[in-house]
Amino acid sequence: MKLNRFFKAKNIAFILVSMIAMGCTKLNEVVLDEVLNDDASSPAGALAAAYDRLGDGTFVDHGAVFALQEYTTDEALLPTRGSDWGDGGKWRSMHEFTWAADNPIVTDNWNMLTNGITRSLTAIKSITNSSAPQKEILLAEAKGLFAFYTYTTLDLFGQAPYRNPADEKAALEIKQAAPAIDELILEVEGLIPNLATLGQQSTHNGRFTKEAAYGLLANMYMNRAVFKNRYAATFNFNEKAVNSNDTDMDKVIYYTSLLINSGKFSLVRNYFDNFAIKNSGGQELIFVVVQKIDYIRNGSNSFAYVGVERNQRPSAANRGTNAACISPEFYATWEGNHEDPRFTRKYQYADGTWFMNNAEGSVPATDIVPMSKNLPWFHFNRGIMVGQQYGPKLNAAGDFEMTADGRIKVSELVMEKSTSTKMNFTPELNFTNPAQAVFAQNQINRGARVFKYEFDPEEGNGTSNVDIPLFRLGGMYILRAEAYFRKGQAGQALNDINLLRTSRTREELYGNAPGKAITSLDENTLYKELGFEMYWELNRRPQAIRFGRFDLPFSAKPKSLPTRRIFPIPQTTLDVTKSFHQNDGY
Repeated sequence: MKLNRFFKAKNIAFILVSMIAMGCTKLNEVVLDEVLNDDASSPAGALAAAYDRLGDGTFVDHGAVFALQEYTTDEALLPTRGSDWGDGGKWRSMHEFTWAADNPIVTDNWNMLTNGITRSLTAIKSITNSSAPQKEILLAEAKGLFAFYTYTTLDLFGQAPYRNPADEKAALEIKQAAPAIDELILEVEGLIPNLATLGQQSTHNGRFTKEAAYGLLANMYMNRAVFKNRYAATFNFNEKAVNSNDTDMDKVIYYTSLLINSGKFSLVRNYFDNFAIKNSGGQELIFVVVQKIDYIRNGSNSFAYVGVERNQRPSAANRGTNAACISPEFYATWEGNHEDPRFTRKYQYADGTWFMNNAEGSVPATDIVPMSKNLPWFHFNRGIMVGQQYGPKLNAAGDFEMTADGRIKVSELVMEKSTSTKMNFTPELNFTNPAQAVFAQNQINRGARVFKYEFDPEEGNGTSNVDIPLFRLGGMYILRAEAYFRKGQAGQALNDINLLRTSRTREELYGNAPGKAITSLDENTLYKELGFEMYWELNRRPQAIRFGRFDLPFSAKPKSLPTRRIFPIPQTTLDVTKSFHQNDGY
């Protein structure tokens, strides 16, 4: 089979059958002490297995890396809601900072990420020992994925496993964040000549290209000071860069500018197009987890599904799950910015009807859910949802209630599991016990919700065609703005912030008005702007640490010690190998 068949857009992450044949097993702690798998029969198949780990939960499910990077911050929390989402307290432990080494979210994330490392090393070994066409590119991609998984593991856990793929008898090594960040930077910089340029040699934004490497390097240099001294009161962001006379922030500016000035990407006017069902190949997307409803292992709808209430239905066959919300503190940062095009956007149907989400009425039933039995498709507005919610209800037959003239009837909604409670999403949380993220059954409406990722109703509640951005152009602008600011160049930082603000426009209902520029920039304003551009994109925890906000108290989150800036090594790992040592504070 030719290589481009493996990596055809929208197919890269769905090679499970060949993975099983290769014996690329799920990593558990025992595998850490095993040699790399000898049965990765095809170099392209081994590389596909390494890519597959990106989308098999790890970077696309709210309980995976999202839980560690977002539920621990002001941008997201998953409280216990009456009879739902208790699960032994594991979800609210992320927000209450009560996780321990036996927390299943911590353990699952460790296993997924270290499995990504193992798959990448297996691919490196398989490709190195092959005479595959495009061998140099395949090998560079495998090493790029190894760096990406390792960087993420070091960010979250401070340690990561490694075994030299060229030596079957090599001992297990444990990489520590402080020295390993420099090794990773040099590794990725050294890969660039052998990586394909995006769009050339059959590549697309689901492959690790030169442009993906630039995005990873920009992030690694931005966070290098934190890796070097994780528990410090302040960080030296302008330290001399690796193997260079430039500073870390100079390098961030260099790599983000390569992407910004490449001509390959441009900011989209409709911010939410970046997270839409038809975002494949989007003009802002640099490196993504490719998702597809292919009826083999369908893409994940988790980031959309998790914020939608159970009585909110994009079709009569679909619903949400009433889980995650944002904190009052994050909602408050938007004060004075509710007209920002990134805050919310209303949906317009083909006949011109706008769904305003503020009154009862109707919308046309002419949109049909793909691959369904002619189910009419109801479209939610996008962005941050607050206040009383409206939408379709089901009749006794389980279909949408319709008007006499055949339109979808829009009604005032109530909570599914507390029908006497209106579906009024309140920015305030007001937990009965302020120290615990627990709601009684009649309080499950609380919390502003995020409808950033479009809900795909094609095949069940949990599947989606939405590609998940890992690096995108807006993120590069915001990184460059932060780097300029940390170099004392506030004017240039402000220029990048305002370019982001004014390049986004509102919907036609509001005259396609562009976002408004701001006149000055301080640290607090910059931190808010990072949230406006990147909320729910798995970036908030590193941002909060860099800005000194992660340890601070807020709703149901106590003041925490610096040791909580990384997670514990799972107890199950410590039980089977003495190579790891527990992180401080656990």
